Amino acid sequence: MFVEVAATGSYSIAADRLDLSKSTVSKHVAAPEDRLRLRLFNRSTRRLSLTESGAIYRERCLRVLEAVEEADRSVSHLASAPHGRLKVAAPLSFGLGQLSPLIPLFLDRHPEIEVELVLDDRRVDLVAEGYDVAIRIGRLDDSSLIARRLAASPLRCVAAPAYLAARPEPTHPAELAGLDCLRYSYGRSPNEWSFERGGEVVRVRVDGRLVANNGEVLRDAAEAGRGVAYLPLFLLGERLEEGRLVTLFDDWSTLEVVVHAVFPETRHLPPKLRAFLDFLGPALGRRAPWQVAEGARA
Repeated sequence: MFVEVAATGSYSIAADRLDLSKSTVSKHVAAPEDRLRLRLFNRSTRRLSLTESGAIYRERCLRVLEAVEEADRSVSHLASAPHGRLKVAAPLSFGLGQLSPLIPLFLDRHPEIEVELVLDDRRVDLVAEGYDVAIRIGRLDDSSLIARRLAASPLRCVAAPAYLAARPEPTHPAELAGLDCLRYSYGRSPNEWSFERGGEVVRVRVDGRLVANNGEVLRDAAEAGRGVAYLPLFLLGERLEEGRLVTLFDDWSTLEVVVHAVFPETRHLPPKLRAFLDFLGPALGRRAPWQVAEGARA
């Protein structure tokens, strides 16, 4: 506003050019004068003219505007082309099993994007820790984050054949109360597993000697005959196909876990993040890794 008034010598003309009210322009031009305790304009009834201080100030302001224009030019291409470093957080098991094969494909498709993938089962603070996006599995906490659903995977109750051979095989979920249950400590209710059949809902309190914050640990323990696990189908894959694990209660429905991408609310979604989200949802759908396991179960 100051530069426009200096160029035109008139609040009215500057206001018209800027599509603002004359009072707004006048107030904002007077603000630096009040702050600096200097007169920047000589005012007459006909025209404004710069004082010596005003002329110096105008030259500096022009440099500032040029620097802003240069800053705009330096990043304007980012508004249309995916570019830059994308920092992604994901749970360890899902990252290794599902994201690991997909990230190289994404990098091939977008050569101007760099990906920093951090695998950690804890829930990171996206804003405080500088993440662009996090992959989260299961129910989401209430927050200011934006969530996009990517896929869903049912939970399955599984055990090793050797574990079941050493005891009567349970036929009803309630019988889990007497078995060694391998529990996921980061779950919403690690000590309660839910099943449904024909409108009947059964919630079983479970217990056991192993609790872990990683699904692969629980899966491997189940395969080693240490108990029964309640895990997403995407973790079970070849174990079910090869018979190293078998499912229990096949006539009961279980919960499913939803895979979301969550990211901070922003007025304009960065192109690099939009590209990642647009790639990841269809890519997970095409691979459908848990559907392979579901087919083997059927």
